[in-house]
Amino acid sequence: MVKADAALIGGTGIGEILRAHPGRAVMVPTPFGPMRGWLQDRQGQRVIVVARHAAGHKTPPHGIGYRAMAEGLRLMGVRRCLATAAVGSLRVDWAPGTLAVVTDFIDATGRQVTGFNRTVNHVDMSQCFAGSAAIGAALKELGLPHADRSVYVGMDGPRYETAAEIRMLQMLGGDVVGMTATSEAIAMAEAGVEYGLISVVTNLGCGLDPEGIDHGAVTDVMKERGADVVRALELAVSPAMLANA
Repeated sequence: MVKADAALIGGTGIGEILRAHPGRAVMVPTPFGPMRGWLQDRQGQRVIVVARHAAGHKTPPHGIGYRAMAEGLRLMGVRRCLATAAVGSLRVDWAPGTLAVVTDFIDATGRQVTGFNRTVNHVDMSQCFAGSAAIGAALKELGLPHADRSVYVGMDGPRYETAAEIRMLQMLGGDVVGMTATSEAIAMAEAGVEYGLISVVTNLGCGLDPEGIDHGAVTDVMKERGADVVRALELAVSPAMLANA
């Protein structure tokens, strides 16, 4: 079995940047299907890069193999998995381009991503974003402005939310909304892999911006902030920071 020290999951606009680093393709078979990634050597650490939506950004949020991804990382011995997410803002004061360290979530996807279908196993979610502390430390060290705490609300997608749904999510206490990270966090917690997330605000939620939402603009924002996000992730899985995992 191929081993790795850490994992980086690249979402919209980030996966391509991460995968540009030299490496080799690997495939890890799991009971939930294969996990595919790009194994790299970064400062003496073996890092597996996973494209959340697969090559070419083809897999929709509800079709991602979250359990296969998490189990594959567990089998590889990964200590810390850090991820990125393009999100809509539920706060008018968080404009596109805002970086937010995710520290908690509300899952409204309705998905059943658990791997415990034949046993009763209740997983503690109080530290569901334990790896986010390393991301926050890296952003601070790099001098990159960011929100150091945020609540991510997961919706099923792939459509965007309605204005009424955005108002509801605001009342629930959410800060940002996306379609993938809650399922990912649940699968990682069940697999015992430390997980962290940095979200990049790409748009205001429906009804908060009179111009509406355009996916092209979402991609543009991720490209603009991509270099900063990758720098933070690389620092967060450096030998010094990974020693605390």
